[in-house]
Amino acid sequence: MAEFVEADNAEAIFTRIEHKSSKIESLLKQYKPVEALKTALEGSPPVTKDERCKSANWIVVHRAIMAIKDIDSLFSALDLEYYDVLMKYLYRGLSTGDRPTCDQCLKIHEKLTERAGLGCILRCLADKVNTV
Repeated sequence: MAEFVEADNAEAIFTRIEHKSSKIESLLKQYKPVEALKTALEGSPPVTKDERCKSANWIVVHRAIMAIKDIDSLFSALDLEYYDVLMKYLYRGLSTGDRPTCDQCLKIHEKLTERAGLGCILRCLADKVNTV
């Protein structure tokens, strides 16, 4: 199991998130939203209790989630390894209460549940260590 990093390492995580954000913006400008989402989900969630890092990573993932237009093509290109972490971020998005975010998260949630099954939801809700 991964250990949580201390505050001094949070700066390094934050720097990686900023770098990831730049890569995602570049991919979105190239009209590659699925690649942007994959990049956003890589290394997520950050192994830290620092809420600043978690919030910064959520902003990056949120940007990629909101750029997805063709949800069916998302799952034909997204590897299984990303399903559980994507589900966590969908629940985080639903918790915001923001209408456009919730609408998008629900659309993706429906397709993800069809694809990954109920186990994906259960693993997401049961994991209290790797929170987003």
